[in-house]
Amino acid sequence: QVQLAESGGGLVQAGGSLRLSCAASGGTFSNYDVAWFRQAPGKEREFVAHFRRNGGYTYYADSVKGRFTISRDNTKTTAYLQMNGLKPEDTAVYYCAASRTIIMSSIGNQHQYNYWGQGTQVTVSS
Repeated sequence: QVQLAESGGGLVQAGGSLRLSCAASGGTFSNYDVAWFRQAPGKEREFVAHFRRNGGYTYYADSVKGRFTISRDNTKTTAYLQMNGLKPEDTAVYYCAASRTIIMSSIGNQHQYNYWGQGTQVTVSS
């Protein structure tokens, strides 16, 4: 089983950038699809981005497309979320998630992911 730990959150002004990291341990990281989700206060957890373990394909929510980039370094067993052009509505707790069994038509469904980190807070001020 893999354990995930996020880092890199913080407070940033609108228009700024942050890079989140998701360090994995306890499993063969390259065998897992990895995704980022976020949850704002009073809202449901929502999909942000996904990185397939085979082929390196990436997928994004429309709300972050063109501003966020998901990547991974299997040698470092770490996934990243580069966030540029941040907006106040990006304020949320960001979670890293992983799974070995993903139905590609449902990558945005949080219930497909077996492993989760503890989350890291991102706050964007206006």
